Amino acid sequence: MAGNIFGKLFRIASFGESHGPALGVVIDGCPAGLSLTEEKIQAFLDRRRPGQGFGSTARREGDRVEILSGVFEGRTSGTAIAMLVRNADQRSKDYEELRDVFRPGHADYPFQEKYGLRDFRGGGRSSGRETVARVAGGAVASLILSELGVSVHAELTELAGEEFVSEEGRKRAEKKLSELRKEGDSAGGVVTLSVKGLPAGIGEPVFDKLDARLAEAMLSIGAVKALEFGAGEESARMRGSENNDSFLPAFSSGGEEDGQRKGTLRKESNHSGGVLGGMSDGSELLLRVFFKPTPSIGLPQRTVDRWGRERVIAISGRHDPTVSIRAAVVVECMAALVLLDGMMENALSRLDQLKKIYP
Repeated sequence: MAGNIFGKLFRIASFGESHGPALGVVIDGCPAGLSLTEEKIQAFLDRRRPGQGFGSTARREGDRVEILSGVFEGRTSGTAIAMLVRNADQRSKDYEELRDVFRPGHADYPFQEKYGLRDFRGGGRSSGRETVARVAGGAVASLILSELGVSVHAELTELAGEEFVSEEGRKRAEKKLSELRKEGDSAGGVVTLSVKGLPAGIGEPVFDKLDARLAEAMLSIGAVKALEFGAGEESARMRGSENNDSFLPAFSSGGEEDGQRKGTLRKESNHSGGVLGGMSDGSELLLRVFFKPTPSIGLPQRTVDRWGRERVIAISGRHDPTVSIRAAVVVECMAALVLLDGMMENALSRLDQLKKIYP
């Protein structure tokens, strides 16, 4: 199977299955000298851990991370960092009846067609549990970005069609989700990403555009079906005079309140979402990521089995009525991987920068 490695200079390799012994990640390209402990990685993993609060699966996993290599006396050594998270609460028997049946909305059918076999226990590599590896790897990238003055933050802003950023909106969303769960149904949601302190010029003007690489990262998350930067879809309905962001003089002493670094030009608006011509423009990077409803639902659904016979299934077991609640940290970590990779590449883009390293 190809496609398990992500990144160029800062790369991660994800491995493991939902119902296997463990999942993990190997990081290649991490600079030496970063203060790194299991506790720092655990803080990120705890945000996506199942079995917490409303809207979460009943599966209970501690998701305790183990750092196996690449750290010496509390700091990264410059060698490959290997991290492992062991599975503890699998119930593989819950999936036995799905051994030969293709679940609607899942990867079962194309996976079977591609490889001629599949791990039917929770989806194997196609399971949302694979994001454990992404979060562990992205946590390291996020810690490095913090050292460079870049903050990456994502939060759930819409759930089940209700806005999730006010107390009233949260109550409506939680009520609707509770009703859907009782019915055996599920809901989607929207996660909003904000990046502050990003320098201008990160990304490339042709194929490796920053927004294109972020789009690849987000769409590689199993349940993501759409995304938009800044004004996004609404920009198609604007005039050029409305959509263009006018430039203003740079802050003289930093513009942290606008998410900008000292010396970068300001913008009167941010319809571009912080990206112009495939490169960061120095303003706050804004991205909305849209998650589909969890496809594992308890309602009867029509499908077929491996022999083409019609079947009706109602999926039992422990499943999130929505994946979007625990997805914010996944979005955050995938963005961190892209941004750090871009900043590391950017360090090689100019001769004067190389001369600072090799005077």
